[in-house]
Amino acid sequence: MKTLIAAYSGVLRGTGSSILSALQDLFSITWLNRSKVEKQLQVISVLQWVLSFLVLGVACSAILMYTFCTDCWLIAVLYFTWLVFDWNTPKKGGRRSQWVRNWAVWRYFRDYFPIQLVKTHNLLTTRNYIFGYHPHGIMGLGAFCNFSTEATEVSKKFPGIRPYLATLAGNFRMPVLREYLMSGGICPVNRDTIDYLLSKNGSGNAIIIVVGGAAESLSSMPGKNAVTLRNRKGFVKLALRHGADLVPTYSFGENEVYKQVIFEEGSWGRWVQKKFQKYIGFAPCIFHGRGLFSSDTWGLVPYSKPITTVVGEPITIPKLEHPTQQDIDLYHTMYMEALVNLFNKHKTKFGLPETEVLEVN
Repeated sequence: MKTLIAAYSGVLRGTGSSILSALQDLFSITWLNRSKVEKQLQVISVLQWVLSFLVLGVACSAILMYTFCTDCWLIAVLYFTWLVFDWNTPKKGGRRSQWVRNWAVWRYFRDYFPIQLVKTHNLLTTRNYIFGYHPHGIMGLGAFCNFSTEATEVSKKFPGIRPYLATLAGNFRMPVLREYLMSGGICPVNRDTIDYLLSKNGSGNAIIIVVGGAAESLSSMPGKNAVTLRNRKGFVKLALRHGADLVPTYSFGENEVYKQVIFEEGSWGRWVQKKFQKYIGFAPCIFHGRGLFSSDTWGLVPYSKPITTVVGEPITIPKLEHPTQQDIDLYHTMYMEALVNLFNKHKTKFGLPETEVLEVN
């Protein structure tokens, strides 16, 4: 009898072990699938923004024009009427939507690279600010994620500060795209808009300007830390006219997420790029990332490389209604020195060697 009980107990123990093993296998498979799903959601979230950035405006313009020739022409008429009445809204800061800024898609976007925002100093809500964002990269992905969404909790890190990412004014002439951009707190990078935000919108405003612009994007490539800044002084003049403090901001890894064909100075390719930059405001780049389903193929999805945006110490700027060139040069030099110091202080924390030098062009 004792022998039978012992044998029966052994079977039960064996069965229990088998069940436990099966459950462990099941959970490991579920977790594996969940991990894959998470990664694909991250890829899709990044791709939707890239496609929006590249083609949404043109595609919506074409669809709207086509709608005029269909039975739905009234929809197009109503939208164009709305567009006329709403034309100047982007110049006044747009229509920020906290709901859009908090979409879950932006958290997937953040985690794909991943992207993080590093605060080094507090910002006073009684002051206005101009952030100089460097480098531009191909699309300024770190600037968008950190300042046009709440994925990295910019509003919690800088309470009472309203960030406005400034981009090409031409984007706000595109139907639907303009609404999408404004909902994230994106505004045109022109004097009228910046004057309004710094003089008629109270305090606590932070305008993020990608100072290097299209020219800087042409030299964007992995392994290179270079900024176009030496002759970019317009943002300093604006800061002086409004007494807005300057905040140097460097995004480590921004240049790592795309590979680009670099045309040499004097080549036909660089000539075409400069003509586009001069007359249209942007420079077409020949670049590639990874494919949608595989990192071993080429595509429009950026490579998943970490992007860390470090916001430096604000430089106190006096309000001078008519700043002289000497004033502008003085604070521009102070800004360049602050940016280089910020880079040198944090470079080793984010994978760069101590010998790495920030190239200021």
